[in-house]
Amino acid sequence: MRFQLTEDQRALRGGMRELLARHFDAEALRAAVERPGLDRALWRELGAAGFFALRLPEADGGVGAGLPEAVLVFEEAGRALLPGPLVATHVAAGRVPGAATGEAVVAAVDGGLVEWLAEADVTVCGDEGDAWDASGAVPLRSVDPLTPLHRVAGAGRTAADPVTDPVAVLLTAAEQLGTATRVCELAVQHARTREQFGRPIGAFQAVAHLCAQLLVRAETARAAVYAAAVTADPADIAAARLLADEAALRGTRDCLQVHGGMGFTWESEVHLHMKRAWVRTRRAGTSTESEELLAADLLAGVD
Repeated sequence: MRFQLTEDQRALRGGMRELLARHFDAEALRAAVERPGLDRALWRELGAAGFFALRLPEADGGVGAGLPEAVLVFEEAGRALLPGPLVATHVAAGRVPGAATGEAVVAAVDGGLVEWLAEADVTVCGDEGDAWDASGAVPLRSVDPLTPLHRVAGAGRTAADPVTDPVAVLLTAAEQLGTATRVCELAVQHARTREQFGRPIGAFQAVAHLCAQLLVRAETARAAVYAAAVTADPADIAAARLLADEAALRGTRDCLQVHGGMGFTWESEVHLHMKRAWVRTRRAGTSTESEELLAADLLAGVD
């Protein structure tokens, strides 16, 4: 089976990258860090581009594309560190009025946490996307300045249990893949331009090995994420999520090592990718959940 992208898929990915380059470049990213808040104009721009309505049928006002196409645009969003409850709003399109067009911002209760609650017009909970009263949520200090968090107060299944929608799990994996790809680019760029002892640091074996490992993990995760988007099999999605999380977490760490001390500064993009990757690992499809799903799938075939 071949998983080569079609011309339409490559055009979709390129179009999303161009849109984000125009509306959320490095300068906009820095401004968002300094003045946190959701850009409603950009959110509506995403809606107009079909970001949220991508998988809706054309008869319902959507684009009529599938899960592979959604993975491609979410990979680009992860690469650009685009802020906001992107997965929750995308999944809610067609169920929550205004979500598909970007007129409404939708947050979701996920494992006892809610991202972007204060900016949301609607908060949903559970696989069916039922509306949820957010009055009992407690604000947290998020490690990622571009992902404000609230913790759900109290116990109970609807409040404390994670969302299990496999689409949400896979789209999070696609965002992690975007981060893994971007930090690989940043590491290679820095290794080529930064000099020590009169030579680019990429000429040193230790740095070259780090860059090679970054690329291998990112491409391995890419193959798994793209394959899972085609099969939509829960076990494939769980495997893709594990590989994408690893590629993002270890990739940001290795990229930070290539950059040295400057990677920890606010002027560097690397630490923002690291913090976002940490936050994403707390969403549905965590390592434990995905490993248990894979184990159950393997045991199901044992007589």
